[in-house]
Amino acid sequence: MKYDVIIIEEVEYELLKRIVSMAQYYKDNSYRASIEKLKNELDLAKIVSEKNMPEDVVRFNSKVEIATPFGVNRTYQIVTPDHSNIKENKISILAPMGLALFGYAQGDEVEWEFPTGKNLINIIKVEQMKREVKMQK
Repeated sequence: MKYDVIIIEEVEYELLKRIVSMAQYYKDNSYRASIEKLKNELDLAKIVSEKNMPEDVVRFNSKVEIATPFGVNRTYQIVTPDHSNIKENKISILAPMGLALFGYAQGDEVEWEFPTGKNLINIIKVEQMKREVKMQK
């Protein structure tokens, strides 16, 4: 792991905590396991200001190119649940893949529990997009 812990911008951290708390009612076991793992990582996360946020860390609206052990490379944009659209490769922060990637950096290898079992994801590239979500403190 490039930065030893996941890194989250302070306003996004507060938004993420609210989203995760509302998601506790999911019935799907893989979602609940992913949310529980993220909650544990949030306790250890390094929270930074916008100006100190590294450009290579996955956050809201980031485009992330990943590689899987199956030889599949994909690019996804991590978005809030209301902007999720798999046809446009926009995945919700609450999807197992979104939860797996958030706060990690380009070059990191992430192990996560998916509906198909544990998998390793390599983060090839992180591109920061214009912030579509207005976040209030």
